[in-house]
Amino acid sequence: MQPSTGLTAQDYNVTEYCAEFVNCLTNLMFLYLGFRGIRDCIRYQHPSVFIVAFIGYIVVGLGSIAFHMTLKYSMQLADELPMIYATCIIGHATFSYKTSRLVSALVGAGLTALAATITVVYYITKDPVFHQLSYGALTVGIVLQSMYTMEYQLRPVLKARVPDTANAIMDKIWRMCLSGIGLFLVGFVLWNIDNVYCGHLRSWRHAVLLPWSVVLEGHGWWHIFTGLGAYYFIVWRMWLQRCLDGTEEFRLKWDSAMTTIPRVVPVTQDRDIETLSKRRRD
Repeated sequence: MQPSTGLTAQDYNVTEYCAEFVNCLTNLMFLYLGFRGIRDCIRYQHPSVFIVAFIGYIVVGLGSIAFHMTLKYSMQLADELPMIYATCIIGHATFSYKTSRLVSALVGAGLTALAATITVVYYITKDPVFHQLSYGALTVGIVLQSMYTMEYQLRPVLKARVPDTANAIMDKIWRMCLSGIGLFLVGFVLWNIDNVYCGHLRSWRHAVLLPWSVVLEGHGWWHIFTGLGAYYFIVWRMWLQRCLDGTEEFRLKWDSAMTTIPRVVPVTQDRDIETLSKRRRD
């Protein structure tokens, strides 16, 4: 997310209490999906690391709201740095899975040191490219490690445990993985279009006015698509871990990126719904 460059004519154009109203509004999705994820973790007793991950996800949204509401540099740090911290939490879930307490502690200490180093360097240099590259490298490393785990650990386990459905499960988890990456990439493209053609988009927004000008808010679309991608990322890792644990009581409730938001739910939930529907028909 770009460094603050001062106020423009379109800042505070909706309310005097919020500099960039649309960019604040689009971040509410982080809060909705984050609290929904926490609720599912508590209700279905998912590993506690994912509760922490969803808390980090919510903090990212709150930090972004604070920045776009005020456009202050201190709030810009609250917007950008939690992206690093939230990614490190998933990194710990990824790299410390099924390891000893000592290794888990060492992974946690290493990621904490890495996050602290990025924070200090970014605070000193104020270089947005450094932050973007750091976030990108962390994300790519964790995604590649999870992909490796899927193919070389999960696939053999599923073929041995549930040979009839192994391919279907793997196809679905790969579709979800690629959908999450696709959402990230769409957001990244829209963000860059907004940066490159900012002046043109601002003129068009001024011409069409609210509410139609919202469609041309490229940064707001960046929030939506990357927020969805980050949520997919957390749920993807959660489902991968459930599959590796051999927990047959859970399933991935998700049809496609265009129709539903993914969730990891108990199989019994569907049975209860089917039973209730049957009773109503009877």
